[in-house]
Amino acid sequence: MGLVFDSIVDGFSPIGEYIYAVDLTSLRVCTYAPGNASVLGFFQAKTIVGKEVDVPMCPRTILRKIVRQAEEMFYTKFFVGTETEFILLKSTVPPVPVNSQGWCASGALMTGAVETQVLEEIAKALIDDGIELQVFHSEAVNGQYEVVTGPLPPLEAADVLIHTRETIYNIAHKHGLRATLAPHLRRDKYGSGAHVHISVQEVPGTPPSPVWSEKPSLTRVEAQFLAGLLEHLPAVSALTLPLPQSYCRMTDGMHAGGTWVCWGVDNREAPIRLTNEAWPKSRNFEVKTVDGTSNPYLVLASLLAAGIIGIRDELNLVHDNCGGGRTAAEMTREERESKGVYRRLPLDIGTARKYLVEDEKLKELLGEEVVRVFVRVNEALGKAINRDGETEDMNETRLIEMY
Repeated sequence: MGLVFDSIVDGFSPIGEYIYAVDLTSLRVCTYAPGNASVLGFFQAKTIVGKEVDVPMCPRTILRKIVRQAEEMFYTKFFVGTETEFILLKSTVPPVPVNSQGWCASGALMTGAVETQVLEEIAKALIDDGIELQVFHSEAVNGQYEVVTGPLPPLEAADVLIHTRETIYNIAHKHGLRATLAPHLRRDKYGSGAHVHISVQEVPGTPPSPVWSEKPSLTRVEAQFLAGLLEHLPAVSALTLPLPQSYCRMTDGMHAGGTWVCWGVDNREAPIRLTNEAWPKSRNFEVKTVDGTSNPYLVLASLLAAGIIGIRDELNLVHDNCGGGRTAAEMTREERESKGVYRRLPLDIGTARKYLVEDEKLKELLGEEVVRVFVRVNEALGKAINRDGETEDMNETRLIEMY
């Protein structure tokens, strides 16, 4: 947990170790690699029988804890769907995309093309591995694609996202390509995200949550969850957008969520987009301030923790729907304030880390030590990828080859 490339982060030591206890519920056959399977697990303490074995800093343990708290204390459960955007490259030095096609262009999936073979093999592998593949298509950047998988309980959704990424990487490599989740390449206008869809539901057997709003449709619990998410989104950004390059994607006018703390019905320029508004069972919040360099377990733990704070504290949703014809960035100051929009998201990782360290309520749920350790590791990772004295090209190559 404290190892960045080949260096130990300050505060960690080579002395001592944890057990990695496999979780057989996460076992999946890797059909892209016959004879192989993947399995995930939990870090556990080496201790005598009967003692506490959970390691507070284990990302899967953190997420499991947050989910249990929501169900046991607030009678709320979640379903999570994920999107994975990536670029297929013919070379990394310099980065050359596999084609020059754009969003949903038929030319991006021509019969017999290597990229078509890659996407079709990815789709077949995911389906054969028991994962619900909802759609794949080309995206806005040359050589960019998106794979969307269906809703699952949070821990399983994070496991599936890990498996999906490994499937993409391996099948691309098999065909002589490099798949990268890098959030932004300097040659491109748009970037690659990893949007998360969160559906808020009551635990079966509990009384239904009262309706908070008819238009747009939201229950009281959904409104409280959204209020908490908006309140703590600047701090959560450190975990969901963990690298300096992450913030090159998060600009206004790029359909990436923009820079203002707001939400809207089917508003792609809001960091939180309410989708399927009229259907309670599939209604969900799409969080756009996430990219593929983030840890899926920490992403979901922090997003859900922020929403749980809203439910626990019975927060009032003071932000109005920004679902009209103008985005928050296009509004005047007076128009934004009439919608309850006063704050901007952090515009760099340093500011995001500051928000995280100062957010006492979020630290309470995630764990203060977890936040301290994350900040140290995150600072070291940023420096390891973006090295002083090296060119931007060299740093970008390292980012591509790491992610």
